[in-house]
Amino acid sequence: MLPIFITITIAVIAAAIVLWIISTRRRLAALDQNSCNAMSQIGVQLSCRFDALTVLLDLAKDYAGVEGEALIETIKLKRSIITATSAPDDVMRQERAIAEALDRIAMTAEQCSDLKTDQNYIKAMDAVQTFENMVRTSRLIYNDSVTRLNREIRIFPVSMVAGMLGFGQRGYLVEQTDMSHMT
Repeated sequence: MLPIFITITIAVIAAAIVLWIISTRRRLAALDQNSCNAMSQIGVQLSCRFDALTVLLDLAKDYAGVEGEALIETIKLKRSIITATSAPDDVMRQERAIAEALDRIAMTAEQCSDLKTDQNYIKAMDAVQTFENMVRTSRLIYNDSVTRLNREIRIFPVSMVAGMLGFGQRGYLVEQTDMSHMT
């Protein structure tokens, strides 16, 4: 009778461990998916911001001439798509490209008062700033999602199986410098 009891006990313990691993896998997958979704949202916002930037560049090229055309080509080359699997460094590179273009547009606007007072320019700058605010919000959401995932992965006993299940910690996004002075 004792061997049957031990066999049943071992089977129950093994089943509990398997159920716990399945439950842990599901929880980590949900947290990972939240982080991926948050990164995708950043990609959408950056894409919209690039579109608004393109409108600004088109307006500025009329005032900046050859330099404006060169800037448009430079931005097209630096633009990349941010997806769920992108890293924070990819986002930062995109933000630097946008900041560089905005700085150059601001210099052009300072030199050409007609551009600075153009209603289309003002609307496009407002759109760029609106999308920047959306990117900031998306960054906060991403960092919150990453915090939850990273915290879960670091807690014992989940930490023991997270690596075996293919889950690793993600990096955080740092805040870009404030670009609101450009409007």
